Amino acid sequence: MTKPLVAIVGRPNVGKSMLFNKLVGTRLSIVEDTPGVTRDRIYADTDWNGRSFTLVDTGGIEPKTDSEILQFIRQQAEIAIETANVIVLVTDIKTGVTAADMDVANMLLRSQKPVILAVNKMDSTGPVNPDIYEFYSLGLGDPIPVSAVHGHGTGDLLDACVALFPPEEAEEVDDDTIKVAVIGRPNMGKSSLVNLILGEERVIVSEVAGTTRDAVDSYFENEHGKYVFIDTAGIRRKSRVDEKIEKYSVIRAEMAIDRSDVCLIMLDARDGVTEQDTKIAGLAHEKGKASIIVVNKWDLIEKDDKTMDRMRDQIRRDLAYMSYAPIIFISAVTGQRVGRIFELINFVNDQSAMRITTGMLNDVLADATARVQPPTDRGKRLKIYYMTQTGVKPPNFVVFVNSRELFHFSYQRYLENQIRAVFGLEGTPIRLIVRQKGDKE
Repeated sequence: MTKPLVAIVGRPNVGKSMLFNKLVGTRLSIVEDTPGVTRDRIYADTDWNGRSFTLVDTGGIEPKTDSEILQFIRQQAEIAIETANVIVLVTDIKTGVTAADMDVANMLLRSQKPVILAVNKMDSTGPVNPDIYEFYSLGLGDPIPVSAVHGHGTGDLLDACVALFPPEEAEEVDDDTIKVAVIGRPNMGKSSLVNLILGEERVIVSEVAGTTRDAVDSYFENEHGKYVFIDTAGIRRKSRVDEKIEKYSVIRAEMAIDRSDVCLIMLDARDGVTEQDTKIAGLAHEKGKASIIVVNKWDLIEKDDKTMDRMRDQIRRDLAYMSYAPIIFISAVTGQRVGRIFELINFVNDQSAMRITTGMLNDVLADATARVQPPTDRGKRLKIYYMTQTGVKPPNFVVFVNSRELFHFSYQRYLENQIRAVFGLEGTPIRLIVRQKGDKE
């Protein structure tokens, strides 16, 4: 079974995201004094008094609105409410009980889920503000005073949550899950792909560019394995990142790449590889992530029997530094070839975690240097003493030589290609670390 899920809900600007960040202990949710900043559900694992659980932050609920985005946000909050074990309704002592609070409370009462009422912005110490008693009118029991800024009352809030969790023996934690970051420019179909895989409206899908602002985690399990898909905000060129909020989104997308095992780099079949695509793919490459190039919207292309080959050649030319990454052509609308993505994810993840013995590596090294002599400079020849693997994800190899200057990039690339020819390592970058005789460890 999965960990207990606690959903934080409420109307806009009551401090939900700040409380979420305080409880998690990191600035994961965007905090900005603008309604509608948190749009999707943001998940984070945490623990309290020995109980692990998942916390989910939701967008502010506007029960009565004509805005398409705010309707999306309400829908996301409703899904969080449906899947949660415990719901925390956050309200604001400074505004008192509002009509929107009443509407949200009634929605929660109809859900018949355990609800804890938190009254936020109780920032001063000493006697409790008597205005808190007004919140009994919501019909959700005793309100818990909290301060998301200072952390007052968060222990009492977490105690109340843990008391409502299912029995601990029913839980088990999975550590063999592959974390998959879905990255790319805005409107590449990232959210559509995640929704198709999950079979539910897990992520907001809209024609408005930049709809997904947060990196959103979605757990999924099938016959191929266990996965967490991280749908990220589309990464724009820096010159177009004007809003402070959108700058946070770019940072969050980079954080999603950091904590992923595999990156799905989404391209639009109609555009080919743009300059921004090369920069996004470069982020995954530089961070050493196993990667798959996913060409979406293949259903919108007029094709002949050579179209796929021509586009594959173009991608290989424009993303020459990622020649190791497999390419798949899909449609997130029709589902064409989407099922094959799981086989590729498993494959490149295994390749990235491959370990090779020192003996086998040095057999390949001896053969490679016999075929192509190491370079010389002014009569001095490069000597390669031996090679050993020091890490995985990505595979890291240390090469010990007599002169770092003689070990030219072209010969390093040659050795990398020889290693790939023998061991595969498809879908993952390789790190070659050069050490000169006499270097300190």
